[in-house]
Amino acid sequence: MENKRKIGTEYEKKAAEYLRQQGFLILEQNFYSRFGEIDIIAKDGRYFVFIEVKYRRDNSCGTPLEAVHAKKQKRICRTASYFCLKHGYPDTTPCRFDVIAMTGKDEIVHIKNAFTYTV
Repeated sequence: MENKRKIGTEYEKKAAEYLRQQGFLILEQNFYSRFGEIDIIAKDGRYFVFIEVKYRRDNSCGTPLEAVHAKKQKRICRTASYFCLKHGYPDTTPCRFDVIAMTGKDEIVHIKNAFTYTV
């Protein structure tokens, strides 16, 4: 499990660097709550962006995007709500949920607005 975590951390760093190059301001990485974890929290213009990073060596177990299923989306949304509450941001704060999918070829696919807020 430690190897998977180490690999995950490596790809999250690559994703954060990619986002910086795209003009995002990284606010936090690996934000934890009792609801779950968000890999990267960033600002893109006026939006708070909650980003899930998924890496797969290959697609034999499904694509990285398929790994961000409805249950995972719900956990991310609850964690995002907690983040906003903890930092005093109002319910009207513009938020977006993105997914960065990475494959063994170091290809980065950035899906903006990958899913909508669900509870």
